[in-house]
Amino acid sequence: MKNILICLFTMASVVMSAQEKAQLQSQIKHSIDEIRDFASIPNNASDHANINRNLTWLTKKFTERGFNTSILPTTGESLFFATLPIVEGKSTILFYMHFDGQPVDASKWTQKNPYEVILKSPDADGFKNESFEDLNKNFNEEWRLFGRSTSDDKGPIVMFLNAFDLLKKNNIELPFNVKIILDSEEEKGSKPLPKAVKEYRELLEADFLIINDGPVHSSGKPTIIYGCRGITTMSLTTYGPIKPQHSGHFGNYAPNPALQLSQLLASMKNNDGKVIINGYYDGIAIDEETMNILKNVPDEATIINKNLQIHAPEKVGTFYQESLQYPSLNIRGLSSGWTGEEARTIIPEIATAELDIRLVPETDGARLKSLIKKHIETQGYFITVKEPTTEERLKYNRVIKITETDVTDAFRTDLNNMYGNFILSNLEKEFKDDVVQIRLMGGTVPIAPFINELKIPAFIIPMVNPDNNQHSPDENLKISQIGYGIRTFYSLLSTPLN
Repeated sequence: MKNILICLFTMASVVMSAQEKAQLQSQIKHSIDEIRDFASIPNNASDHANINRNLTWLTKKFTERGFNTSILPTTGESLFFATLPIVEGKSTILFYMHFDGQPVDASKWTQKNPYEVILKSPDADGFKNESFEDLNKNFNEEWRLFGRSTSDDKGPIVMFLNAFDLLKKNNIELPFNVKIILDSEEEKGSKPLPKAVKEYRELLEADFLIINDGPVHSSGKPTIIYGCRGITTMSLTTYGPIKPQHSGHFGNYAPNPALQLSQLLASMKNNDGKVIINGYYDGIAIDEETMNILKNVPDEATIINKNLQIHAPEKVGTFYQESLQYPSLNIRGLSSGWTGEEARTIIPEIATAELDIRLVPETDGARLKSLIKKHIETQGYFITVKEPTTEERLKYNRVIKITETDVTDAFRTDLNNMYGNFILSNLEKEFKDDVVQIRLMGGTVPIAPFINELKIPAFIIPMVNPDNNQHSPDENLKISQIGYGIRTFYSLLSTPLN
């Protein structure tokens, strides 16, 4: 399958002049310098001092480009907001990105400091280190920047800034008002965001929202995503003897909480992976037109299965995109007793399962959690929200503690929305290729507060390479994607809305 990003400038020669290519390459080099500088500031959302250092960097860079900037206090870490002077009669685009990143465990990286960006080139053994000075004589778009948040999500912020530089150099008058909001706690779930959007509603008012986060489709083609799943979580703990007991003395006598929990979890799904809790999939219907859109996404099951090293997928939907249209019920963690070299001949005292529930627009997270709890009760469990008392342990045959987190809602914009059509047409014209249209992506971006409060449509335009290792060691950004992002922002911000 063709990958348009294998050689950005070869492709660009068809649609760009030599001067334009040279200009773009110069801007990419400048972007690399800024990404290195920006990424050098640690950005764990739990590190207040460094979050403030990131805010200082952003204020400087956006102010240099002529933006009016504000630091917006929240109940947690502050948000960053920037806007160009508002011109009456122009439509307004609000861009959302985030500058916080996942925590790092430097011992798992192949570089000493994950916040010091390293340049690498692909070779037979994976990647080898290169010198940044070599880019001046050998500008290779297949080379990559390795470092935390190069792709998720500082890279796209820098692409935006450098696209704006090009617009100014070329004296392009923007046909839009432009606002940008940058989140400081996205990787922690953006808990302060719903209240903050309400508080700063007038400041954030716009006609439509563009989210620049996540990777383009695995085909490498330009991608537009119309929605994402929401999320909520539950923690389930079952109880056996008050302390771990010798399995010889009390095996066959003391109830084993690990077995109880395993049986309970197994009762929630059938062998095909479908949730069999009554009402879990209610309200979801996929018509023929929607099914055709889902099938047009160029996924290849054989490649997906090979990458996952699985024989066959579960049967929630008949193919990958269809599976994402349903809420999930995932065991994200399971623990009891000890394993491996620390294994002991005991009956454990507790067993815990951590669940995450991915939501779709047709489903309500609170309702699904209620259905799960009702199902647990039908399995004979007494439910508590705190550690059970001695009296409760003696009174009930099966005791389970359930704790929950808040709900982040899903969202989905109609595929026929006029702003979506504008973005789609823009990408098609700029890259002279089919655009992958994804109805609903599997992950979660905390955008529902904007949609619910501002009453505007939202679209995700990802910028980075699919194999960027976001959230993981050796996160990286391919140089060709920097050019892709600059061109995308430039095209969007220079094209009038018909």
